[in-house]
Amino acid sequence: MFARNTRRQASAISGLSAHLFKARVHSRNTTRSYSQKTSNSPSGNQGWIGPTVALVGTFTLASAAYLYTNKEPAVKQIPARSMKVAVAVEESRVDDTLSKEQNREALSTQHAQVRNMSDNPGVYAWGANSHRVVDPDSSETIIRSPHRIRYFEGRYLRDIKLSETSGAAVTDSGDLVQWGKGFSESEFQPVPTLKGKNLVSISLSRDRIIALSSGGNVYSIPISKSDQESGPKPRETSWIPFRSPRSHISYRPLTPQLGLGEKVTSIASGLEHVLLLTSAGRVFSAAAATEYYPSRGQLGVLGLTWATRPKGPVDRCHEITSLKNFKIQKIASGDFHSLLLDKDGRVFVFGDNSFGQLGIGYDPTTPVIDTPKQLPMKGLYSSKGWATRVTNVAAGGYTSFLTIDAQRAEGSPDDKSDLSPKPASVSVDTWSFGRGIHGALGTGKWTHIQDRPSKVKALSGLSEYDEKAQKVLPIHLVQIAAGATHAAAVLGNNSHLRTSKRSSVADTTWGQDTLWWGGNESLQLGTGKRSNIPTPTHILPPPDIVTSANPDESRFQILPGQQRIECGRQVTAVYSVKS
Repeated sequence: MFARNTRRQASAISGLSAHLFKARVHSRNTTRSYSQKTSNSPSGNQGWIGPTVALVGTFTLASAAYLYTNKEPAVKQIPARSMKVAVAVEESRVDDTLSKEQNREALSTQHAQVRNMSDNPGVYAWGANSHRVVDPDSSETIIRSPHRIRYFEGRYLRDIKLSETSGAAVTDSGDLVQWGKGFSESEFQPVPTLKGKNLVSISLSRDRIIALSSGGNVYSIPISKSDQESGPKPRETSWIPFRSPRSHISYRPLTPQLGLGEKVTSIASGLEHVLLLTSAGRVFSAAAATEYYPSRGQLGVLGLTWATRPKGPVDRCHEITSLKNFKIQKIASGDFHSLLLDKDGRVFVFGDNSFGQLGIGYDPTTPVIDTPKQLPMKGLYSSKGWATRVTNVAAGGYTSFLTIDAQRAEGSPDDKSDLSPKPASVSVDTWSFGRGIHGALGTGKWTHIQDRPSKVKALSGLSEYDEKAQKVLPIHLVQIAAGATHAAAVLGNNSHLRTSKRSSVADTTWGQDTLWWGGNESLQLGTGKRSNIPTPTHILPPPDIVTSANPDESRFQILPGQQRIECGRQVTAVYSVKS
């Protein structure tokens, strides 16, 4: 009994010692943490000596009492049981029978895309095909996934515009090419129409093509082939003296009153109007449809209607004089409205506002704003510590988009520089407003009328670590392509397009990510499913790019500076351009 009681006492003493030891360890940790903040405190190095001596003494007495009562040899150590851990080793995905480049394509869908698209320029298109626009060779009414248009195989383009009924493109040599049933009911294949003008960009209205040449000349061309053949044909200039032959097709020149050395540098059109931006930062507007005169304030001139228009050609150019004191840098047009961005980051809007696409609030008594009005930016950011600047505008259908660089000022309530000595951060954000019933806003909501800018979270605040700069940098948007009911964005993430012969098999290439959202009634989003998507999402790469990589990791990417996206009316295209 004495032995049992002694053993019980020893156990109690040992347990108490362990408890004291744990408590002391906690106390020491607390003291150490505190000393990092107040290193001048002397008590942190002296207060532990006495308790430690007492702890060691208590443990020694307990051990002696236990050994005295048992008088047994030291306890044998029981060897620990070995545990067998199953380690799963992934089999190598490198095939020794394939070349290094073939292995890279098998490892990465992105690498396969970069190689395929670099070696094979052309046009991918998908969506509505009832008028043979997406695939002139097919009678299918809908093309579900990205498909290459045979006519453009191996070709670079300067621009392309698509609608549900017709397509138009500018070749690398500057000629206009047209196709689709809206152009010809009998000839479905693309054919050159307007040649020798050195065109650089085009825009589609309801029934006309507005084309801009490298020299700043603007042409208004009927979409229909029959109208091109039957309409008045202007005389062309010729290098042969006293000879000015007539054009092969009908077109009308749009001639704004320009200053010395001034020329048109950019165009943007809706269904009934077109805007012309000049090198001096001035903006002109004109009617762009044959049978419909702009009646929703799209021309940006106060009180200008069919009844009040000045004498002369119906499609004469009107300067938007209310913007004389502002140098405009970018223009964008939806179906019946427009956005202008000046050099100081101010945005001006005018035209139809029936779905809030002007972003200034919806008033049912005044659904039309016929003169430019500045879009207020106040209230977009709740904190006063942000300096904002609009860097881009885009529009399509009844929807508008802005991209804003928001820089947090040092010393602002949101600035965390006291905790981390980093420079003020920049957030690149995307905002949208207008009609969102098809999901075209990209905000995740099916909003019928969005009359104030709403942040597109999936395209805002994105960043990545830049190895060259050795810091985290914001990701800008390279492009926003806005169609009638859907849209797409290209992220400006770092890309890797070339590999070295000496690099390993794992050195794969990748391009820039693309995101798609909005209406999908004709499968124009490329998801393969007929359901609208209100949030930007990735889609699979073109089916002609075959790879054995994990399909869950596959996504459509494009080559920076070598490809662009066009979102039209229920159709989509990705085309190659010369970098």
